[in-house]
Amino acid sequence: MKERGTDVGAERIRQLMMRSLDGELPAREQEELERFLAADPALREEWNRLVRLKEVTQSMMLRKPPDEVWKDYWASVYSRLERGIAWILLSIGAIVLISYGAWTGVQQLLANVTTPWFVKAAILATLVGLVVLFVSVVREKLYVGRREPYKDIER
Repeated sequence: MKERGTDVGAERIRQLMMRSLDGELPAREQEELERFLAADPALREEWNRLVRLKEVTQSMMLRKPPDEVWKDYWASVYSRLERGIAWILLSIGAIVLISYGAWTGVQQLLANVTTPWFVKAAILATLVGLVVLFVSVVREKLYVGRREPYKDIER
């Protein structure tokens, strides 16, 4: 399309063409578009290409994927759901068991009067640190694993 002296004029013509393709152009503006098309053969050719493109895209139909694709899709959804639930249950179970074991160990540690207080404090700090670290690592792996943008890319 030749320049019309300003980018505003070229933009106006493009807007008229797009609105006409969509059937949203009033009669007055349709006449304006027809004048532009009659005055410029390159513009008329572009218009004809756009009309053909619209006709082709409106007549296109999407092919239905083969049954194999759907089977693979649902198997993938099922396995991801199954694994997600399994990881959640495993995490909850591990946290409960570790917490119970730590609590039982702390109770026995505190009940033992022969162990010095600084040893009790060190053991308690170690246990609390391990539980916090475990929960932190599991949370991070679950969080990052879901949001990793390159996880499905093979090298």
